[in-house]
Amino acid sequence: MDFLHAACKVLDDKKGEDLIILDVRKLSTITDYYVIATGANSRHIKALADEVQRVLKQQGRSTYRQSGTPESGWIVSDFLDFVVHLFEAKSREAYDLEGLWKDAPQIPLQPDRASV
Repeated sequence: MDFLHAACKVLDDKKGEDLIILDVRKLSTITDYYVIATGANSRHIKALADEVQRVLKQQGRSTYRQSGTPESGWIVSDFLDFVVHLFEAKSREAYDLEGLWKDAPQIPLQPDRASV
């Protein structure tokens, strides 16, 4: 979970909004956690994605794969045991991952820090 903590800290430090973690271990065979955050615009979500990748790579963890583009309003970075979804507000509302995974427990973040 150290890499998950690091990703959340980056998103919090870089002003990602409405950051949540969904524990999908009992619901999905694809990954253990979804990290979801909103960026202010396409440049912001690109900066968030780039910084998460940079910090985790420094810690020895590379992205398995990434999809989406800043212009699409959604970037998905797959780190195998967790997936980071970065949205612009309209895209996040449209895709409604929180609703799709409503049975997944949310892992609370500690106040003033993006750690679980």
